[in-house]
Amino acid sequence: MDREYTYYEFTESICEKCMKVVPAKIVFKQDKVYLLKQCKEHGELWNLLEDDIEYFINKRKYDKPGTISKTQTTYKNGCPYDCGLCTEHDQHSCIYIIEITQACNMNCSMCYAKTSRGNSELSLEKIEEMLDFAQDAENKRAEILQISGGEPTMHSLVLEIIQMAKDKHFKYVMLNTNGKRIAEDEYFAKSLSEFIGGFEVYLQFDAVSEKYEALRGEKMLNIKKKAIENLEKYGIPTTLVCTIVKGINDDEVGNIISYALTKNCIRGINFQPQAFYGDSDYDEIKRITLTKVLVNIEAQTKGMIKKSDFIPLPCNVERVAVNYMYRKGSEFIPIVREANIEKNVHLIDNTLYVDLEELLKRESEFSGACCCMISGIAKEFRKLIPANFVNKALSEKIKYINENTFRISVTSFVDKYNFDKKSIQKECVHVVTEDLRRIPFSAYNMIYRKKV
Repeated sequence: MDREYTYYEFTESICEKCMKVVPAKIVFKQDKVYLLKQCKEHGELWNLLEDDIEYFINKRKYDKPGTISKTQTTYKNGCPYDCGLCTEHDQHSCIYIIEITQACNMNCSMCYAKTSRGNSELSLEKIEEMLDFAQDAENKRAEILQISGGEPTMHSLVLEIIQMAKDKHFKYVMLNTNGKRIAEDEYFAKSLSEFIGGFEVYLQFDAVSEKYEALRGEKMLNIKKKAIENLEKYGIPTTLVCTIVKGINDDEVGNIISYALTKNCIRGINFQPQAFYGDSDYDEIKRITLTKVLVNIEAQTKGMIKKSDFIPLPCNVERVAVNYMYRKGSEFIPIVREANIEKNVHLIDNTLYVDLEELLKRESEFSGACCCMISGIAKEFRKLIPANFVNKALSEKIKYINENTFRISVTSFVDKYNFDKKSIQKECVHVVTEDLRRIPFSAYNMIYRKKV
């Protein structure tokens, strides 16, 4: 008799029962991709990786060597127990996360930071030390900083912290928030507008109907809409970040996209399939994968945005898919319909930072301070940008980018059930810890987050 699966490749994983590193196979079974783990103590364990075998195989076409950055720890116990970053990690930090406070004004059941919830906040001196560390680790070229928590707007000095980050020359600063303070305190929203230019709000937004009570434990739709009203009023660039939970809001992705495209301040959406950290009540039937979200997007937008409009992010093909769009008349058109991305992967830097001015200075190739999300468009992309863009004032450049570009991404973080070593070693979203280490976001939430 033949086996019930096709063996694709070997990896290492974690036994979700004892948290020991175990050998694992990546296998194809019933048109899906699974991890088949072998634990000496707990035997054979199966976990779903992806719903689409073709996407899983083809994503490797977009893979490329990672970027070197400084390391803080050495190889001793094996991945993921040497974070970090240790010498085995294969990618630099595209996004830094600093949790400036553990206080929060919500109690979300799926919150990855819930186990460390307290009322403590970091001092300005400690935050400055962490910011300097991040810049040094990237040889003074750190790109994106995400100010997070807890709920960072509860920190008594959050505005000073944002200004400090900008003074430290991070190319892009993001405020990760549930939006309550922005909705309830218009003066605070207006204050955020002072940072426009290399700044945006990363707004938790899970639905355009009142499903927040099931997701977040309280009704939030009116608060979300009021927050966006204030962000719109002051022209603050905003990305919606949507945690997708199967059976609750996985039918909302199309509505969220339609809603976002009607708001001038919203410049992108990041869909995040629920990851199972801490004591989350896991069952494979609850798992929604990256590729399933892509399928839902195509179905729920009635083909306006297709699954084929997304490409694996070259700096982390394992867990991120992106679709970058430009305005054409009254519509936004996916750039992949204009250019062959795959053949230009070698020209793409391992970064998420967009610098159109630098892009337009390149005459012969698409390289330099460009963005994985607009990869390989070369001459085709130049036609879409005003010829005098480089000569425009900074405020005009910011206005053009905010009004004429839109991005949709899907980020599937790693938990103890779907952990495979390649994914964690390519992860480029890193938490900066108080003891000055960089830990991949997924590993931090699985293993390193302190419990309060």
